[in-house]
Amino acid sequence: MKLPRRIHIIGSVGSGKTTLAKVLSTKFNIPHYELDNVVWIRKEAGDIRRTEQEKIDHLKAIIRTETWIIEGVHYEDWVAQSFHHADFIIFLDTNYFIRIYRIIKRFILQKLGLEKSNYKPTFAIFINLLKWNRRFEEIVKPDLCHKFEMYRDKLLVVTNKSKIVEKSISKNNGYASK
Repeated sequence: MKLPRRIHIIGSVGSGKTTLAKVLSTKFNIPHYELDNVVWIRKEAGDIRRTEQEKIDHLKAIIRTETWIIEGVHYEDWVAQSFHHADFIIFLDTNYFIRIYRIIKRFILQKLGLEKSNYKPTFAIFINLLKWNRRFEEIVKPDLCHKFEMYRDKLLVVTNKSKIVEKSISKNNGYASK
């Protein structure tokens, strides 16, 4: 079975991108990268946003490696190179209300110190996550569907990530069986 060596996972906040990336990374021994960590330089004293050029250069450095799993909600022009170079694109189209539940659950677990976070979990960020989730559903998802038309031969839209590992890689050609 031929496995994809470069995978891009996209979906809304709470869709399961990071969880799926970690599972696939472990299963196939491929390093995974969060796009949020391409945008931000993580510092104990507070995150620093990379400049547009730094962000592009950092992503290019990842893409130049032989294997990678890149995941995130970003789909702006600076990320296009990742979609282009990916062997396989997974769009996690998780139910809107499941994502809301996960956002609430994540916020509570982070506030209780039971779940690690790349950012300080404030109420303002929590509200923004809910807003971003709604924006994704109403604006981003329809736009993604249009943008992904050119990648339809390497795109898998998944509504239930629990079955992705078994179903995402076919024995025929290493890509999605639709």
